[in-house]
Amino acid sequence: MEAQNAARTLGKAHLSHLPQRPPINLGFQDLSYTVSNGKTSKLILRGINGEFRSGQLTAILGPSGAGKSTLLNILAGYRVNGASGFITTNGEPRDLRLFRKLSRYIMQDDLLQPLITVQESLTMAADLKLGNDMNKERKTIIVEEIIHLLRLSKARNTSSELLSGGERKRLSIALELLNNPPVIFLDEPTTGLDDVASSTCVSLLKRVARGGRTVICSLHTPSARIFSVFDHVYVVADGRCAYQGTAAGVIPFLKEINLPCPTTYNPADFIIEVSSGEYGSHIDQMVAAVDNGKCQRWRSYAMEEDNEDLEIEELNTGVVERHNYKYESTPFQQFYVLLRRMILQTIRNRDYLWLRIGLHVFLGAIVGALFNDMGYDASKTIFNFGFCYACIIAMLYTTMMPVLLAYPTEVLLVKREYFNRWYGLKPYYAALVVSRTPPTIFFSLIYLAIAYPLTSQPMEFSRVLIFVTTCILVALISESMGTLISSTLSVVNSMFVGPVVAVPLMLLAVYGIGSGDEAPPLIWRLARYCSFMRYGLEGLIMAVYGPPRDDLICPVDEDYCEYKNVKYFVKLMGMSDVSITVVFIMLFVSLLVMNLGAYYLLRQRLSPNYAFRAIKVIGRFIKTKMSLTL
Repeated sequence: MEAQNAARTLGKAHLSHLPQRPPINLGFQDLSYTVSNGKTSKLILRGINGEFRSGQLTAILGPSGAGKSTLLNILAGYRVNGASGFITTNGEPRDLRLFRKLSRYIMQDDLLQPLITVQESLTMAADLKLGNDMNKERKTIIVEEIIHLLRLSKARNTSSELLSGGERKRLSIALELLNNPPVIFLDEPTTGLDDVASSTCVSLLKRVARGGRTVICSLHTPSARIFSVFDHVYVVADGRCAYQGTAAGVIPFLKEINLPCPTTYNPADFIIEVSSGEYGSHIDQMVAAVDNGKCQRWRSYAMEEDNEDLEIEELNTGVVERHNYKYESTPFQQFYVLLRRMILQTIRNRDYLWLRIGLHVFLGAIVGALFNDMGYDASKTIFNFGFCYACIIAMLYTTMMPVLLAYPTEVLLVKREYFNRWYGLKPYYAALVVSRTPPTIFFSLIYLAIAYPLTSQPMEFSRVLIFVTTCILVALISESMGTLISSTLSVVNSMFVGPVVAVPLMLLAVYGIGSGDEAPPLIWRLARYCSFMRYGLEGLIMAVYGPPRDDLICPVDEDYCEYKNVKYFVKLMGMSDVSITVVFIMLFVSLLVMNLGAYYLLRQRLSPNYAFRAIKVIGRFIKTKMSLTL
C-alpha cells in the first residue's frame, strides 16, 4: 500500500501544474466489429467484453490478425463504422464526441512535425492545448516538468528528424500529456525500439498511469521484463477475449487449463503462442474461462492487492462531468501558433528553398533565351504568344508539383493532431494558405524578373503589373489545386492525377485560338470557362497586346509582317472582347473555389459526413463489381 501511495505521489509531483481532469474507467460489452468488402464481410471482433481502469497501465496482446489494433481503434473512437455493442465511461454510456475531447491516441508511426526542436514542439503544443487562461510562466513549468519526466532534457534543442527512435516515441507521448488527458491510447509503443528503450518507454507510461490516467497499449511481443510492468493484460485471440487479468496471473491461468508455462519461458510469448493455436485448439477453453472478457481473472490471481484501493477511490469520483470541452485556445491563437510553426519550418528548410530558387532562375533563363527579344518583333508575334503560354504552364507546374509530392505526408500529421484536438481545421487551413502565399509570390517574381525583360516585353508599369499579377494568381490557384488533389490521395496517386488533370486545363486554355471571334460550340465554351488557365492566358495577352498599344516593329530584313497590328492579332486570337476586370474576377473566384474545395475534401478525410461516406461506399462497391467482372 505504501509503495502504491508513493508511486501516485511521485506521478503528481512531476506533473504538479497540469490541468485537473476527471479519471475515466473504460468498459465495453458485446463489442463486435465487421468489415464489409462488397458482398463479403469478415467478423473481426466477436462480442468481447472488458474494463480498463484509471490508474492502471493496460496491455492488449494477441497474435497477428487477432484484432488487438482494431479493438484499440474502436475504443479510441478512431474507427466507428462497422462496430456494434456498448462502450461505457465510469458506467455510463460513452458520449463519443465528449470522449474524443478527453482522450488522446498515439499511433504506431511516430509522426512528428519536421524541422522543429523538442523544446519548440512542446512549447507550441502547450500554446495550442493550454489556451489563454494559463499564463506563460505556468506553461513553461509544465513543459519543463514533462521534459524531465520523459527524459528529453538532453534532446531539448534537437530537431525532430534527428531524434532516436526512443526519443521520438517519448516526444510523441509528451506532446499528448500537456493537457493531462484522462485516457491515453498507444498503438505498438515499443515497435522499432530496442529492449532498453522499450523498457524505459513502458516504465514512463506506468508512471503516467499512476498519476490517475487510463493508459491502454496494444503490443506485439513484449519481453518478460516489460510484460511484468503492466497492471492489466487483455489478450485477444480470433476476435475474442482469451484472458483478462494481471500479468502475474497469466501463468496460474494457463496452468488451470492444463497448459503450464515452461519455467524459463516468457509468459507473454507463451500465451500469444497458445492464442495462435500452436499448442492445439485451446482458444475456446480460454475464452470460456473468462466468459469472453466478462470474468476478470485478475481478481483471483492479483499479487498487488493495493491496486484495489486505488480503483475503489477512483470509482467513487462518479461519472465524467459533461463539460463543453471545446478547444482550449481561441481560433485566432491557433492560427497564430500554426502560422508561426509553418513559417519556421519553411525558413529552416533551406535545401528546398535553394532548390526552388535555382529552379525558377533556370526556367527564367531558359524561357528568356528561347523567346529572346520577341516582345516588339512583329515577325515573331506568334512566338511571343507562345511565351505567354509558357509562363502560365511554368506557374502551373512549379507550384503544383511540390504540393503533390509533400502534402500527402503532411495530411497524416494533420490527421493525428486534429484527431487529438490540437486545433480546428479552419485556423489550420487559414495558416496554411497564408504561410504559402509569400514564398509563392517570391518564387514567381524571380522567374518573371528574368524572363520578362529578356523577352523585351513592354515595360509600362500598368502592363507589367497586370502581367505579374496574373502570373501570381495562376501560381496560387495551381498551388491550391495541388492541395485539393493531394488532400485525399497518396503521394503516388497525387503525382499521377495532378499532371493528368492539368492537361485538359491547358488544352482548354488555347481552344479556339486562331479562329477569330467565331464562337465555339456551347459545350466547349462552358468547358473553357472552367479553365483558370484560359483566364490566365487572356490576362497575359491583354497585358502584352491590349489597347492602347502602337503597332509592332517589323524587322528590316522582313518583307511583310502579318501581325504587325496588335488589334488584328488580338482579334485573331479570339480575345478582342476580353475585359481585364473580368479576368481578375474569374481568377479570384477560381482561387476561392479551389481553396474551398481543398478545405472540404480535407475535412471529409478527417471527419467524413454521411453523404461523403455513402459516396465512398458506392465507389468501393463499383470497384468490387469491376474487379469481379475482370
